[in-house]
Amino acid sequence: MNLSTAFNNAVSGLTASSRGTSVVSDNIANARTPGYARRSLELTTNVISGNGVRTVGVIRNQDPVLTANRRTTDAELAYQSAVSSFHSGVEGVVGTVDDPTSLANRLAEFDSSLITAASLPDSSERLDQVARASRDLANALNSASEGVRQLRSDADRSIGKQVESLNQTLKDIEKLNARIPAVKHAGGEIGALLDQRQVLIDQVNELVPVNAVPRANDQVSLYSDGGLILLEGTAAEFSFTTTGDTKPHMTVGNGLLSGLEMNGSLVRTSRDNAQIRGGALMAMFEIRDELTVEAQANLDSVARDLIERFETPGLDLTALPTDPGLFTDTGNRFDATAPEGLASRIGLNAIVDPDNGGDSWRLRDGLGAVAPGDLGDATQLQAFGAVLSDARPVAGSPFGTGNMRASDLTEALMSRTGSDAHTASQRLTFANSAQLEMARIEAEQGVDTDQELQNLMEIEQAYAANARVISVVDELMQTLLRL
Repeated sequence: MNLSTAFNNAVSGLTASSRGTSVVSDNIANARTPGYARRSLELTTNVISGNGVRTVGVIRNQDPVLTANRRTTDAELAYQSAVSSFHSGVEGVVGTVDDPTSLANRLAEFDSSLITAASLPDSSERLDQVARASRDLANALNSASEGVRQLRSDADRSIGKQVESLNQTLKDIEKLNARIPAVKHAGGEIGALLDQRQVLIDQVNELVPVNAVPRANDQVSLYSDGGLILLEGTAAEFSFTTTGDTKPHMTVGNGLLSGLEMNGSLVRTSRDNAQIRGGALMAMFEIRDELTVEAQANLDSVARDLIERFETPGLDLTALPTDPGLFTDTGNRFDATAPEGLASRIGLNAIVDPDNGGDSWRLRDGLGAVAPGDLGDATQLQAFGAVLSDARPVAGSPFGTGNMRASDLTEALMSRTGSDAHTASQRLTFANSAQLEMARIEAEQGVDTDQELQNLMEIEQAYAANARVISVVDELMQTLLRL
């Protein structure tokens, strides 16, 4: 080896060391940066001179299988988070066993007030308490129904925001797909652009789980698990019209709620054959179109049972067959042709409400009585109490086909909402654990700061060795010049 060859080898080594130091420093600085993939320097022999080292480029190290598996857990976590939050919300509006304002406790208070009034039927205060307890029960159903309606409206508004975000993110990925080849062909570094694109794909994946397929020139195409082409050259465009203020009778089928469209075509969003299977967007459609409808139907079943119990023929001999009972549907008898949202409309018959111009003595003497009767007669109050304890079939009951008392129905409702909330919470815990584990495994393939510091030390040693070679060559050259 002559001096010039040694000098050139050392200079190329210094250049590689300098580039390697830059790569290591970037890795350490971005160890916790979302979307950042560890970089490594690719070196090869200088084929032109046959000596020294040449930097081929910087490799972005990423395992596509690990990334795909982690994205699956990300989407599942987003889905389960939304569903668990919904069930917790329903449990909150229905109430729990230890909640004094729960439906079951309101019904128990109403039943207790009837027993108390029947023990002293001439007490106007006790009769007033029966009226107020029954109004509180109706109001509890109204409040629970409004809570479910708000959850449905919130889901509808969330869909609008998520669709807007999805469209914008897909457009941004499309722009990056076009920019990356241009930068690469110009000799620029595309690692940062690839990191940015990965973050955007992760954002899409939380809404709609995606499969990222590599294409030529470092581009990608995106497909949903349900088969939608989200990005193939150009980004798909989703459309959705936010209703905002939903009502129980509104559905996609009757045209009062918006469905989801992609490029003008309807997208299936039901859980069995959804084209946006998994992720937060499907969760919101499931909440709006299925879970809230089911929750409302459960409340309506309780409301219907209460109204029909007090419309039982022969229960109140003073009332006409066309008169509403103690509980009404907006002042009227139950109408089987419009059951949706009944829990939001149930109310106390104003004729017995002392706070709204009614007379509570009618609870003792009959809702159709024209004047107070025997002050000591508790027959009607006892009949009202007995009808609550009567085990009877519940029309359209979502809680089974057996005979049920009024208390059985409210307890079944609370049990179901509590069970659903507990199950959803367990699934969320599992999804969260799975996501954390996959993120940890992926991180192990990412930047290891300890390893990077070791690499830096090796680079420093190589730099020192090459610098020493240059120093020796300089000394030899100086010696030769002095001869």
